[in-house]
Amino acid sequence: MSSSPELKPAESPVKPVGLDAALWDEASPEQKLLLSRISRQRARIKARASAKAQAAALRQTQTAQVDGEASLPERLVTFVRLHPIATAAAGALLMVVGPRKLIRWGSVALPWVMKLQQRSRS
Repeated sequence: MSSSPELKPAESPVKPVGLDAALWDEASPEQKLLLSRISRQRARIKARASAKAQAAALRQTQTAQVDGEASLPERLVTFVRLHPIATAAAGALLMVVGPRKLIRWGSVALPWVMKLQQRSRS
């Protein structure tokens, strides 16, 4: 039993574009089927690459802004995307400071932040 799919009567391999005519004429039916599959796979890979390039170009043309109405996690994620160096520096600073000081600073800063949020909601 062969591992390649059988040629169905309705399926006849079509010569791939850009393939040498002499190679196609000398190929057996199984080889023609294989060459056709390779050609379809190459076309899929090219289409996928062009779609990725188009998506990347679209992302670059979009202006990156922080939506003021977005939730806090969404705004933080947007900030991280827009400012990766500042985020890395803040992370390094937090690692240097250590957990004890962070908890102490958080216990001081949290009531202040909550008061600011209440003022902005009113």
